[in-house]
Amino acid sequence: MLYTVLFGFSIGAILYFVSIGLSLTFGTMRVINFAHTLTYSIGVYMLITFIPAVRSFIPSAALAILAVIPISYVIERFVIRRLYGESLDYTFIATFAVTLIGVDSIKWIWGVNPYPLSDPLGTYLQIGTLTFPIYRVIIILIAVILFFALELFFRKTIVGKIVIAALEDVDGVRCLGVRVDKYFAIVFILGSALAGLGGVLYAPISAVHPYMGLSVLLLAFAVVIVGGMGNLRGTFISAFSLGMVMAVTARYWSQGAETMVFIVMAGVLCFRPIDI
Repeated sequence: MLYTVLFGFSIGAILYFVSIGLSLTFGTMRVINFAHTLTYSIGVYMLITFIPAVRSFIPSAALAILAVIPISYVIERFVIRRLYGESLDYTFIATFAVTLIGVDSIKWIWGVNPYPLSDPLGTYLQIGTLTFPIYRVIIILIAVILFFALELFFRKTIVGKIVIAALEDVDGVRCLGVRVDKYFAIVFILGSALAGLGGVLYAPISAVHPYMGLSVLLLAFAVVIVGGMGNLRGTFISAFSLGMVMAVTARYWSQGAETMVFIVMAGVLCFRPIDI
């Protein structure tokens, strides 16, 4: 059972990396950002590009995340920024189109064959008869540290306070003379970088292929809906809770692990419909 708990926390950590950006984007910009899956996948493919040259996982991962930032800026500047205040239908269609273009670009540059990536540490935690990869434990710790770092960022910095205020009342913040769009761009790039981080960390324990981001994105949307759009703490709790749901379900019914996540999401929507 302890293995199931640790496995669930590690999946929850990955879901948190991806979903926190979605939560921020929707909460501030009211944009359903399907392009999130592109920055997730780009981070992974940049990682497998840098590893042969750098020959070390950590510097390659850092470079991969940095490579996501200019791509996310271009998406925000030329696509997302034109959709502020528009219907959610337009944002869905536009960002999904960006995703399809990005997936085809990945297939054109890197091909369609899966890339194998192994555990960069290859060491295990021994607790009695339990053997658990230390790499997964590190992923959990990074997620917890990131949560507290974001808490400090949004509570103690001017940028963070403006973003939190925009989550509550974006029109009120605009009336104060604040150039909200500039801060929206920062939020979008931060969320995309975190999605890239999630992809980079998850790549060694999953299959690397052009469509890898789509299933993770759907799970991330479920996390955001259960945790509450724009609710940063709720997203953290929801990510780890749904990660645990997947782990426990997989122990008894492996085929239904992801299905159970959406059943939980449907149950939440029955009692707390989304206000858009």
